[in-house]
Amino acid sequence: MAGEPQADCLFCKIVAGDIPATVVRETETTVAFRDINPQAPTHVLVIPRVHYRDAAELAAADPAVTADVLVEAGRVAAEDKVDSTGYRIVFNTGTGAGQTVFHAHAHVLGGRGLEWPPG
Repeated sequence: MAGEPQADCLFCKIVAGDIPATVVRETETTVAFRDINPQAPTHVLVIPRVHYRDAAELAAADPAVTADVLVEAGRVAAEDKVDSTGYRIVFNTGTGAGQTVFHAHAHVLGGRGLEWPPG
């Protein structure tokens, strides 16, 4: 059920502390941790503590937590000092867009030039 932890979800296990991660920020509603396969000097995932399949489902069900994810993405960028040079926040939604873990999450990427269009 959406919003409830999923036993087979990697990110739900990170939220629960069952799988280790390099956590850089935590709030009541979010957890931010370094990506294990970074695509930029700063590559941090910001996830809601609640489980929703993707960003669209999260936004429809819980706009306040969606906003929390975005606020924390900005704080991650500030802490990693990429906010002044520019950074990207990416939500991949669906396998065709590259989503591999089906728990809503934002990628915060920065610290190098980022091409447009991406991908």
